[in-house]
Amino acid sequence: MPSSVEQIVSAYVRLKNRPALEDMRVHRRQLLADVQSRTGVDPRQSVRALQEDVNLIEAGLRQIGQD
Repeated sequence: MPSSVEQIVSAYVRLKNRPALEDMRVHRRQLLADVQSRTGVDPRQSVRALQEDVNLIEAGLRQIGQD
């Protein structure tokens, strides 16, 4: 079953909504930077999930660019 991020990216790709995907990518990267800057917690699981989201979003952006 696709994740919610996969479903959202897929919808934005179908709609060719590049600005929404770019906004999502910026937001995920900000979250990633925030999680990585924290001390006293193990951020590995969050970092892995956020990086996966960024990869999905970037794949969607590449798809839009090919159309």
